[in-house]
Amino acid sequence: MSAGRKLVIVESPAKARTIAGYLGEGYDVEASVGHIRDLPQPSELPADMKKGPFGKFAVDVDNGFAPYYVVDADKKKKVSELKRLLKESDELYLATDEDREGEAIAWHLLQELKPKVPVKRMVFHEITREAIGRALENTRELDDRLVDAQETRRILDRLYGYEVSPVLWRKVGKGLSAGRVQSVATRLVVERERERMAFVSAEYWDVTGTFAVEAADEPTFGARLTSLDGTRVASGRDFTDRGVLRGEAVHLDEAAAGALVTALADASFTVRSIETKPYTRRPAAPFTTSTLQQEASRKLRMSSRQAMRTAQTLYENGYITYMRTDSPVLSSQAIDAARRQAAELYGPEFVPDKARVYTSKAKGAQEAHEAIRPAGDHFRTPAQVARELSGDQFRLYELIWKRTVASQMADARGSTASVRLGAVAADGRDAVFSASGTVITFRGFLAAYEEGRDAGRYDAEGSGGGGEERDARLPQMAEGDALTASDLLADGHRTSPPPRYTEASLVKALEERGIGRPSTYAATIGVIQDRGYVVNRGQALVPTWLAFAVTRLLEENFDRLVDYDFTAEMEEDLDEIAAGQKDRVEWLTRFYFGDGSGSEDGEGLRDLVANLGEIDAREVNSIEIGDGITLRVGRYGPYLEAPGDGPDAEPRRASVPDDLAPDELTVDKARELLETQPDGDKVLGVDPATGTQVVARKGRYGPYVTEVLPEPELDPNLSAAARKKALAAAPKPRTGSLFRTMSLETITLDEALQLLSLPRVVGTDPATGEEITAQNGRYGPYLKKGTDSRTLASEEALFTTTLDEALAIYAQPKRGRGATAAPPLAELGEDPTSGTPIVVKEGRFGAYVTDGTTNRTLPRDTTPETLTREQAIELLAEKRAAGPAKKPARRTGTRSKAATKK
Repeated sequence: MSAGRKLVIVESPAKARTIAGYLGEGYDVEASVGHIRDLPQPSELPADMKKGPFGKFAVDVDNGFAPYYVVDADKKKKVSELKRLLKESDELYLATDEDREGEAIAWHLLQELKPKVPVKRMVFHEITREAIGRALENTRELDDRLVDAQETRRILDRLYGYEVSPVLWRKVGKGLSAGRVQSVATRLVVERERERMAFVSAEYWDVTGTFAVEAADEPTFGARLTSLDGTRVASGRDFTDRGVLRGEAVHLDEAAAGALVTALADASFTVRSIETKPYTRRPAAPFTTSTLQQEASRKLRMSSRQAMRTAQTLYENGYITYMRTDSPVLSSQAIDAARRQAAELYGPEFVPDKARVYTSKAKGAQEAHEAIRPAGDHFRTPAQVARELSGDQFRLYELIWKRTVASQMADARGSTASVRLGAVAADGRDAVFSASGTVITFRGFLAAYEEGRDAGRYDAEGSGGGGEERDARLPQMAEGDALTASDLLADGHRTSPPPRYTEASLVKALEERGIGRPSTYAATIGVIQDRGYVVNRGQALVPTWLAFAVTRLLEENFDRLVDYDFTAEMEEDLDEIAAGQKDRVEWLTRFYFGDGSGSEDGEGLRDLVANLGEIDAREVNSIEIGDGITLRVGRYGPYLEAPGDGPDAEPRRASVPDDLAPDELTVDKARELLETQPDGDKVLGVDPATGTQVVARKGRYGPYVTEVLPEPELDPNLSAAARKKALAAAPKPRTGSLFRTMSLETITLDEALQLLSLPRVVGTDPATGEEITAQNGRYGPYLKKGTDSRTLASEEALFTTTLDEALAIYAQPKRGRGATAAPPLAELGEDPTSGTPIVVKEGRFGAYVTDGTTNRTLPRDTTPETLTREQAIELLAEKRAAGPAKKPARRTGTRSKAATKK
């Protein structure tokens, strides 16, 4: 054994490389690449365990909720490597993140590696040379309470998902899932859409004008009518979501507003009152995980996953502090750095006499870490890191730097003036107009940064806010001054429904309710997107009809599990387990088995699922639209159903377009879809070559066209077997799936005949004499020559590819399933490890990055256009560290020692 060697284990390869550069000789820094163990799928359990107590969940619920862990198949090589390095070391440092998950990763490593050398827990909140040095000198023991809390969370999620998800499979659709946080997040989005669907818009009018002080060289200003004869004029805030005026207000319609404009045409306006107040605005607190995701969404248009992935890279490479935190608190060193930098860049007058101290207002905040800020005791400005960072990494670092520095700067100051002016109209009514303006006299923190905002209840939907406050200036005037009026206009408005959630506002809503943890929000939003519960329309999150069905089933049968307060209380209980104030086995026992009281509130998850009774799947998957029209969530998507034209007629049906949001499916729109979509066969005409009728149909695998052949004439005396054989030998109708660019509503006879002409003979290969055909298959359009298939670039190419073009395609080397070599989507330079070029290519499962040996599919939120060389190197390094994927074999596992420890 090498004398004095120390093994340091972190989570990621990037983190390992950065820390290794600080530790130098004598230290082996290795990455576990995340968790090395997890609960297996019950189907993956050893055969002798499948019928035992672990068979249902891989958790023994009857014996202390003991989990059965296995080393992931793709981590076995990594574990063997860590064990080998441990044999050559005389100390082990577990340097995973200092949160529940990081503590659990360290515990799993300890359980699997079984070290016989001294073990130290090494923690830090930023990856700088100074921070790593301090961490080496201040190690601690593993925190069993944090491990307990994380293990409880993992077991809780397994019990919840494995008990509730099968109900969704049976009653809504296969492949769906329920989860402690994801189901509640989905419910929030669905409830907002329900509000929009129930919303009734109201129309109201107002009057605006442009005014100027008479006999003065002052600028004009705009004002809006606010009262008539002492009664306030109604605005959008005065109407309920049902379109009803509430309170005492004058409701102007088009005629009344127009008549008032006419009556004020020659009126004399004067200043009735002026009020001036000082204006002060404080800077926002430094970033927490939640506020970082919100601002990255508003200002940088990043998804939560994209923001967290970018922040992770910045942290691991030593640019920012740990990016998972509930705390807005800055260390004294960080406060000094921010104040010093603000004074240097903006002037000493921009820094207040006393440092600002922030505390969290979020429900259930743990404040275990410092706020997210630039790393180090001396911050590097964006200009200083511009050569090292690019793209999303630079933009996010700049945002974090600005927010941190601004948080320690002086208040913005100024004054706000409000003026009321009025006139008596020709018809005797007293009209009062109002205007206000804010003048910023000292910008303070606004010189560095201004927090964005989400669209409010009365904002235009989709506006993200974030623009700087206007320095609107009113002219000098005094009470009684005469004013001239111009451009008096009557303007109509309609009230707007509550805005849909964006990723930013959904994160904010979850945090305010104490649901889940900010560090998991990115994954939660990703899950509900991947499951098809929500889709993005610009920045807005739009729930699908599938989400409506799932939410309804959960609300009607598992109301407690999707209750906002109950879910928040579970999070608080997990915090208490982490603090050692609650026992995890007792808590899990009550959650799963109940408290034994027999009351509904005391019922456990097991009995709740067992006592569901019969759920009417058809009812759960139905939403009444109105006028006898029902939307149903079917196996192949949502569709409308309405009664047929007669008492015995089949119901009329029509599919619902994917791009039609639920709140846009009004009764009128539903009628339109039912009237314009074909019900059953859509007759296109007769094939002039064969005389057969050609129709378009909706099929199990999508719309298609086919020909209607006459029924074969069979001898009525044939036996059943002979009849079946004769039918099998009868001519089969030609069929063809519609292209992606076609629809049942617009398909023509000529297009249908083209589809029915496939496969098309392109020609004969002169070298081999084999026929080349163009065909449309399960995986798209392709060429076929004998057993050799090659992918075509588009469906249209089925009809346009010539023999010369086909021969050119076959002359290229074959790559993958019928694919031909294609130019790379991007070229990113040389990989420092392999020394070969890094390129981005299009593969069967999407774009991927490769150095010719190692391939890695691009993450969901990364495109070939936005991928940087640094990100590509990082992705390839992680893939190499993970090793080659292997087919799952019979796994060996161990019961958790946590139960024994208890």
